[in-house]
Amino acid sequence: MDIDYQQITTFLTEYGLKVIGALVILIIGRFVAGLVRKGLRKAMNTRQVDPSLVGFLSSLVYALIMAFVFIAALAKFGVQTASFVAILGAAGFAVGMAMQGTLANFASGVMIMVFRPFSTGDFIDAGGVKGVVKDIAIFTTTIATPDNIKILVPNGQIYGGVISNYNGYDQRRVDMVVGVGYGADLSQTMEVIKGVLAADNRVLADPAPAIAVSEMADSSMNLIVRPWVKAADYWGVHNDFQKSCKEALDTAGIDIPYPQTVVHMQKTAD
Repeated sequence: MDIDYQQITTFLTEYGLKVIGALVILIIGRFVAGLVRKGLRKAMNTRQVDPSLVGFLSSLVYALIMAFVFIAALAKFGVQTASFVAILGAAGFAVGMAMQGTLANFASGVMIMVFRPFSTGDFIDAGGVKGVVKDIAIFTTTIATPDNIKILVPNGQIYGGVISNYNGYDQRRVDMVVGVGYGADLSQTMEVIKGVLAADNRVLADPAPAIAVSEMADSSMNLIVRPWVKAADYWGVHNDFQKSCKEALDTAGIDIPYPQTVVHMQKTAD
């Protein structure tokens, strides 16, 4: 049997170059995918993204890049990769349609972990639920209501609406109203209220508390009282002020009215 060296040489030259080209694509592609994964991990760690999300996303991106690299390597051998891309696209579309809600919650979970509109321990009002954030997962956020009910809220519901973070800033303003009788000396009343606020070391001096007459109501003159406190002291100052202010006004002899209805009766002749 005669060996056709020319045919063997042609075969090795043609397919050898293709194999080398495919190997080069795989090596360079793997190197680039590794760099992208490393850079993504570093960027997310800098932003203090949840470690579980860092590992998941970086691995997902690495797998996607390697899938495209593998398809590019197959193309070097003359394999028609258009069908592979079409199948992957169709499969991705079908999965996406079947998991619309889940994917929306996942995407929202990623956004929450990356941009951090709130953190564990914050008191928020989001997704129609108000309470303390206990855990932020990829698909849901766990919130404990003020009466300690555990509620799991889908992340899509949270990130798709307005988020009120009551611990978003270090300081909060406490808005309160004090009603006194029309016969009360307003200047004296305001001094009494100032004394109550000054006695509470949780009330901040800067910004200074605001005390002003807000309206002449049906049964009282209403004064607005707006001290600034640290966010953690909000409810403590709010609740303690009610008791302290009532006691101070009583001591000063300032009347605190309550709603009254005056009925005029007229006697008519039989």
